[in-house]
Amino acid sequence: MSNPSILRIVILYLVAINVVTFLLYGIDKFKAKRSKWRIPESVLLGLAVAGGSIGAWLGMMVWRHKTQHKKFRYGIPLILAIQIAILILVSCKTEQVVETVKPKIIEAIG
Repeated sequence: MSNPSILRIVILYLVAINVVTFLLYGIDKFKAKRSKWRIPESVLLGLAVAGGSIGAWLGMMVWRHKTQHKKFRYGIPLILAIQIAILILVSCKTEQVVETVKPKIIEAIG
């Protein structure tokens, strides 16, 4: 992921999905208090899996929503931990590739 434009797109996507997820947790809490139509749990969990795990976790903490449900209490931190692990692995792999290719490029130029 060395292309800056791809990195920018990924960052914008993650910011957007986390903001949307956070807001949807708040909307669902608002609707729950008023006994109105709710956002399905599968949608809330799906948004976390799709990259909105930080927004989901913050939504749970700020809105105090879904904190008693085991699949949310344990699932959201687990999803976040897995996503962080994947990010670290991808980052390490990318650095390794760059360090391997870099000397060859310098050799070819020089």
